[in-house]
Amino acid sequence: MDDQAALVARRPAELLRAQQAKRRSRWRRLDAFRQALLVLAHLRNGDTYARLAAGFASGTSTAWRYVREAVDLLAILADHVHAAVLRAGRLAYAILDGTLIPIDRLADERPYYSGKHRLHGVNVQVLADPTGRLVWVSPALPGATHDLTAARATGLIDALTTAEVKTFADKGYQGAGGSIRTPFKGHRLRPPLLRHQRSVNRAHARIRACGERAVATLKTWKIRTRLRCCPHRATTIVQAILVLQLIEEGRYLG
Repeated sequence: MDDQAALVARRPAELLRAQQAKRRSRWRRLDAFRQALLVLAHLRNGDTYARLAAGFASGTSTAWRYVREAVDLLAILADHVHAAVLRAGRLAYAILDGTLIPIDRLADERPYYSGKHRLHGVNVQVLADPTGRLVWVSPALPGATHDLTAARATGLIDALTTAEVKTFADKGYQGAGGSIRTPFKGHRLRPPLLRHQRSVNRAHARIRACGERAVATLKTWKIRTRLRCCPHRATTIVQAILVLQLIEEGRYLG
């Protein structure tokens, strides 16, 4: 166990101890700190419940129950959209992007199939700061949802516009209006983009490229490579990852 893992595990362990004291829990297979490490192994490394059970000398169902308990507690700590936008308002600007998290268990196939990625998954909106660090991750919506529709449905577009947060986004968010800045979009039936428009697009792309770092940060949590759970659990898992990432970077204020 490295020092970084121990540092990140400290906060979830505190939450688990408080929860156990509240419930007056008796003997448990793992103490709160080892349970927190088990959860980190699952989320960061993507370890299956069978591997967790073998590594922590517990049953598979016990590992599943411990992960679910800790993830639920962490997800509660994630910011609401308005709190996240309030923090984004202190930045020079924000970067908005969408990503698809693959899933393999479906309640209904059609809403979760993304024609763009040709995968079943959930759509997650990612808000980043100018250096590409995660600011907020939205609740997960079915993968067939367009990025602009998803950003509107989660209240992100309205919140950013109301707070007048200058936000850079790709062409998929054209029509968002307000404080959302998107590149000029060409069309085969229209004249080519002017020279200054192409110049603006290049500058816009350089800024937006930093937002890809936030998406890449999410991908370092191997559990999101393919979620093997009910799609309705995706929001809770993603929000728990957000909280842990902020704790790891020393930016969690809760």
